[in-house]
Amino acid sequence: MEESFGKILRVDLSSGNISTERLDEKILQDYVGGACLGIRIIYDEVPPDVAWSDPENRLFLGTGPLGGTLMEGSGAVAVVTKGAMTNGIASSQANGFFGAYLTSCGLYGIILQGAARKETFLHIQDDRVEIRDASHLKGLDTFRTEEVLKSELNRGKKDASVLTIGPAGENLVRFALISTDMGHMAAHNGVGAVMGSKRLKAVVVDRGKHRVFVKDKKTLINATKEARKRISGSKFYLMVHTEGTVGGVQVTAPTGLLPIKNYSTNIVNIEPEQLEQYSSENIRNMLDAKPTPCWMCSGNHCHMGRISGGKLLGREVEEPEYEAMSAWSTLVGISDPMESVSIANEVDRLGLNTNEAGWVISWLMECYEKGILNKNDLDGIEMSWGNFDSIVTMLRKIAHRQGFGNVLAEGVKRASERVGKNSSSLAIYTKKGNTPRTHDHRVKWVELFDTCVSNTGTLEMHDMPPFDLLGLPPLHDPFDPLAVSTLVAKAKGAMIFEDSMVTCRFRTMTQLDLLCQAINAVTGWHMNVTEAMRVGKRAVNVARVFNLRNGIGPGLDSPSPRYGSTPLDGVAEGKGILPHWDRMLSNYYHLMGWDSSGVPLAETLENLDLQEIIPDLLEWKEKAGSGNEMTGQ
Repeated sequence: MEESFGKILRVDLSSGNISTERLDEKILQDYVGGACLGIRIIYDEVPPDVAWSDPENRLFLGTGPLGGTLMEGSGAVAVVTKGAMTNGIASSQANGFFGAYLTSCGLYGIILQGAARKETFLHIQDDRVEIRDASHLKGLDTFRTEEVLKSELNRGKKDASVLTIGPAGENLVRFALISTDMGHMAAHNGVGAVMGSKRLKAVVVDRGKHRVFVKDKKTLINATKEARKRISGSKFYLMVHTEGTVGGVQVTAPTGLLPIKNYSTNIVNIEPEQLEQYSSENIRNMLDAKPTPCWMCSGNHCHMGRISGGKLLGREVEEPEYEAMSAWSTLVGISDPMESVSIANEVDRLGLNTNEAGWVISWLMECYEKGILNKNDLDGIEMSWGNFDSIVTMLRKIAHRQGFGNVLAEGVKRASERVGKNSSSLAIYTKKGNTPRTHDHRVKWVELFDTCVSNTGTLEMHDMPPFDLLGLPPLHDPFDPLAVSTLVAKAKGAMIFEDSMVTCRFRTMTQLDLLCQAINAVTGWHMNVTEAMRVGKRAVNVARVFNLRNGIGPGLDSPSPRYGSTPLDGVAEGKGILPHWDRMLSNYYHLMGWDSSGVPLAETLENLDLQEIIPDLLEWKEKAGSGNEMTGQ
């Protein structure tokens, strides 16, 4: 077995102690790596009475068995912790180089615990690990932090990977993210706030000299080639391969998936000639964008460029993804692509999750429009639709928790509850506390439903699972409640297994057969698609029990009124999901092997070799039965 496989670095930031340990191979076979392994580590090491901001919370940074290999997109890093938005499991992933470089330093993952007394950064150089002072980095944005650290450490562009937080993470904004390699974000469920609570500004990992051992290189090469071939056979993945997702505003406009003014309508509010300006070709031309591919990636997806107009003229940016472009265009009433790019860049640099930030700002704008909030409430800022300057000003206030920004820094659910005046009826969130990705999910019930039943604060599946491999029929009617909830249940586990491999979904496409070929080629195991799904479902159930024990009861598997609302216009006019919700939940719980209230059955846990967590679940049920069950954060 390759020397880095299963080797974990443990760093106690309170004491300064640094040690390494090697995971048992059964744990690795049961959870593989990345998201699934991280979920198990958090379950085992973070008791229910430990809050997300407590030093005893853990922050896991991990790679998978393909990390640093020739499989495309295998340089990513998984981030798992107890998250700030839900106080339950958080699992997110950032592409780039960090995971590959971690492997090159002989490591499979890092467990960070405790909290430093002052701002610090961690530097990993092959077998040497140091905790160093980062006081001089305090307040720097994510891009600038990487630039300063590489300059100070005399590291070239590809000599090291930097993982960092911005001002939002330092100030414990609940929806702060973690950035790597200038523009790759682990964004969901407040992982950056957890890192900030540990006063850890950055982790720098050098490109080391440890080799990646592969037992069967020929099979790995063949699996990699087949993955590239399948990309060319998929219209969606081929588009991403050649154009990226930056042009998604133009592409999704006719489908109803583009979110418009906080779900107040489903009719696109950009004129056709302006919409043309949002094409990927036009944006790349305006940015004079240059390709900056991730580890071992042949895609024409990631680019760096310079903004050619607007308030941030000349500023270097990473080409935004679709969700950033939709958040800062139609969602907030902006129709200038360079303004959208500018705000997306500002959000990344501040270290904010662009999804939650978009929902917070669009909610605020609707509150302003309806007179629920006025300029006096908002530090003199006029939060009218499409107001570029006001958006940027308020985002900076959020990141630094200044003025009304301190209210918004809690996220849209908590902010709307504090404001009152029925403003929660306008807010888009799940009752667990997180928000969806920046789509109008009212036309995509699969993702709306999955976002609400998810344990991790973000999507755990999508509407393009490997249907043939799982023996599932395609979803012919996106508004069929039983078909939707059945698909979510039966495909559950596939995406999170892929996240245990820590590969880019745009490169491996959740093709479980290829992923199994690849992992077997590296490790010598004999994993198949059935066992891959067991790995994924095992992690899902561990996360579910963790959340139950942390007060996230089944009653929170639902959307806010606006998120689950029936569209009044557009392609899904009159099609509402909420009248079907209880039936969908009942079907989903049954197919997941959970009881009628969404609690995993002992038989289900036993079938997944999770007997050891049954006593924890029984203890929780006993407390819940005595009236002590919590239903929120």
